[in-house]
Amino acid sequence: MIDLHSHILFGVDDGAQTIEDSVAMARAAVAEGISVIYATPHHLTTRYENERDVVLPKVDELNAEFARLGIDLVVKPGQELRIQGDLLEGLQEGTSIPLGNTDYMLVEFPSNHVPRYTERVLFDIQSAGYKPIIVHPERNSDLIQNPDKLLELVQNGVLTQVTAASVAGHFGKKIKQFSRQLIESNLTHFIASDAHNTTTRGFCMQEAYKEIEKEFGFGVSEVLKENARMVDRNDSVIGEPPMEVRKKKKFWVF
Repeated sequence: MIDLHSHILFGVDDGAQTIEDSVAMARAAVAEGISVIYATPHHLTTRYENERDVVLPKVDELNAEFARLGIDLVVKPGQELRIQGDLLEGLQEGTSIPLGNTDYMLVEFPSNHVPRYTERVLFDIQSAGYKPIIVHPERNSDLIQNPDKLLELVQNGVLTQVTAASVAGHFGKKIKQFSRQLIESNLTHFIASDAHNTTTRGFCMQEAYKEIEKEFGFGVSEVLKENARMVDRNDSVIGEPPMEVRKKKKFWVF
C-alpha cells in the first residue's frame, strides 16, 4: 500500500518531532501494510516554511535510519502546499516540490473557505504540466456547505484526496458522512493517512478501507489503492465521471 500524505518527517511541522517519533510512525505504517510513504510537511503556511532543501536531506536521513533498523518502508519527498496566488512560482523556482519525481502535488485549502483565486491558480498549475491533488476537502467547511465548488474543480481535471481517519469517523459523523458522499459521487481519487503521530493522528488506512469495502464494495477500494500506485509511477489515475453530491432528504413531522 502507498500512503501519499503523511507527516512522518521529524522536526519540520506539527507531525513527528524527533527521529524516534519518525521511527515509531514507520513501524506503525508497516503494520498497516504501507510500503511506500510520502513525507509531506506543511509548506507556505503562516506557521511553516519547509522548502525543498529542508525536506530532501531529512528524507535521506530517514531512509538510511529505516534501512539500518530493518524497517521495510521507503520514504519519498513531498510537501503539503497551502494554496496562494504565486504557488506556481515556488514550483518553477524549486523551493516547492511535487510528490517525489512525479507531476503530482498536494494542495491544501484553508479549513473554512476556498479562496477566490483557486480556479485560476489550479489552472495555471495544470497548464505548467502539474497535477494538483486537493487534500482533505471533506474537512473544509465551505466545501461541506457548497460541494458544487469541488465538483467544478474536479470537472476541470483537479484530483482530490480524503483522509483515512475521516472515512473511519475519527473527525465526527458530519465529516464521515461527507467523505462517504465524495466517494459515492466520484469526487475523490485517493485515500491517505495524513498521519501526524501514533497516538492522536494515526494512519487508520486499514480501518478506512474496510469501511469503503463495506459501503461501496471491493472494486472501489481497489481503484483507490491503484490510483496511489499510479501516482507513484507518475501514470494517469482512473475514475468515473464526477457527479453532484446528493443532498440528504429532509422529512417534516406534523
